[in-house]
Amino acid sequence: MLKIAIVKETADFEKRVAATPDTIKKLVAMGCKVNIEQDSGLTANYTNDTYKNAGATLTKDIATTTKGADIVLRVQVTTDADIKNVDKGALLVGLVNPHQNKNLIDTAKKQGVNLFSMEMVPRISRAQSMDVLSSQSNLAGYKAVLDATAVYNRAFPMMMTAAGTIAPAKVFVMGAGVAGLQAIATARRLGAVVSATDVRPAAKEQVQSLGANFIAVEDDEFKEAENAGGYAKEMSAEYKKKQAALIEETLQKQDIVITTALIPGRPAPVLITEKMVKSMKTGSVIVDMAVEAGGNCALAKPNEVVDVNGVQIVGHMNIASRLSTDASALYAKNLLNLLNLIIKSEDKKAELAVDWEDEIVKGIALTKEGVIIHPAFSDISPTVTTASAKTPAKKTSSKKTASKKTTTKKTGTK
Repeated sequence: MLKIAIVKETADFEKRVAATPDTIKKLVAMGCKVNIEQDSGLTANYTNDTYKNAGATLTKDIATTTKGADIVLRVQVTTDADIKNVDKGALLVGLVNPHQNKNLIDTAKKQGVNLFSMEMVPRISRAQSMDVLSSQSNLAGYKAVLDATAVYNRAFPMMMTAAGTIAPAKVFVMGAGVAGLQAIATARRLGAVVSATDVRPAAKEQVQSLGANFIAVEDDEFKEAENAGGYAKEMSAEYKKKQAALIEETLQKQDIVITTALIPGRPAPVLITEKMVKSMKTGSVIVDMAVEAGGNCALAKPNEVVDVNGVQIVGHMNIASRLSTDASALYAKNLLNLLNLIIKSEDKKAELAVDWEDEIVKGIALTKEGVIIHPAFSDISPTVTTASAKTPAKKTSSKKTASKKTTTKKTGTK
């Protein structure tokens, strides 16, 4: 019988779980035996009894949970111990952040663990139901706007009363990917006047379709600013200078700014400098959704709210996890859709049947039987050489030093 293990998450600020009672019911129906470490779902409001009633076997610790498992499901793979607790030859699936955690790929190779990274799901139609970045970013974009309202000392919608009229808040969203578009939609629903920017030309129509104004330097470089995978390209220094001037002018008029810009495998681009922050109105708010990748705002700090001359800069970690129940449900469904691709089930008898040549599998598989097989990480091991191998960008420090005049306070979120 195919054995699947779900373990309790140990990463900082992580409240999600890799399976819900609903997905476990479906796995059991396929003929899988499912072990889940006790209390794994409590931070996402899924109790031990709900898992037991769904057909899972509750286990007392990670070693007992993963022993003999063919597949281990996690939300985050962050330490060597996460891999060393998996049997040789087993499949470990989760968020790996592989460009920043190459040591985990090397550990998986040495342990003989087959490691799948869910961030690497290719952006093709067939893989949309497995795209964890989209499902989690959608929730994060919504939550980021609510996080802004928590520290913003005014109302969002226009209000007309006998005592006078309150003007609507002005919200500026930087980056119109999944998170940014949801932030636009949420801010609009709350009654704000919204504008947004993105270096991808395709984003303009999407932004305007949600009722927001689009702001960007629309020159020839802008027209070629999107790669085949749908991600933004790194822009030239000249374009960045022109865009920065436009952004600085725009920021001075805003009440709320939500930054969402990320470049896969690279530190987050700095879009808001210290000078720009200090030019903003007292009482305005910046929510930096990219703070874990170094931050889009030069003064943002992970897990802190920074006050710079009356401008509040919010740096919550793992924003999707702050909506842990819904985030877990979507993530677990993403994993279930992947498992339906790699598990063969007949007459309630399940077996692992990975097609290593499948486009989706080739996109997410980092290691196989003690060998690093993903071309983007072939430089880690001399056992893999391929003409298409890409050397990932060197790590650069994402540490930032705030102005001495700033004050900080812990957000207290985990």
